[in-house]
Amino acid sequence: MITIALSKGRIFEETIPLLRAAGIEVLEDPEKSRKLILTTNQPNVRVLVVRASDVPTYVQYGGADLGITGKDTLLEHGSHGLYQPLDLKIAKCRISVAVRADFDYASAVKQGSRLRVATKYVAISREFFAAKGVHVDLIKLYGSMELAPLVGLSDAIVDLVSTGNTLKANHLVEVEHIMDISSRLVVNQAALKLKQAPIRKIIDAFASAIGQ
Repeated sequence: MITIALSKGRIFEETIPLLRAAGIEVLEDPEKSRKLILTTNQPNVRVLVVRASDVPTYVQYGGADLGITGKDTLLEHGSHGLYQPLDLKIAKCRISVAVRADFDYASAVKQGSRLRVATKYVAISREFFAAKGVHVDLIKLYGSMELAPLVGLSDAIVDLVSTGNTLKANHLVEVEHIMDISSRLVVNQAALKLKQAPIRKIIDAFASAIGQ
């Protein structure tokens, strides 16, 4: 049995054509089904539906043989013991610093004052601001990041940005681009040795589908 860990939403939707290229069709829609283990047209392949931040953990500890997750998740939660053969170039977005439109970010950074930054990307933010020599107090949030500067909880946020429409709707502006993000295929190293042929077949089909 080959088990693939995926998260609902954009990554799942953009993975479907890649799975199809490997001859794998998921037989149930995760948005409609309450099941967390989905069957496919291949009797020896199944899909686990897990939180995006849990995908590396399931793969690392053998709960899944393969998984697809964002570069942001791998950087934030660690990728120890994971083989990362492919950047799938799906679910593309960026991690950026954003502030209220009326906040003078450039001056605040230049003055060397301490910035309060709300984010769920604590490790990425710490490293980014440390490299710039900017002192920050990091406030960990799990969602609705855009609220933090609006209610005075923080001066800035570090968050994923796709279209930028959510920032605009909340009168926030991007002031720094930290990095581009896309989703990666991750593989359990022990599974790769034990189930080399079927896993290699999936990797090769994905690589061919994305033109690598």
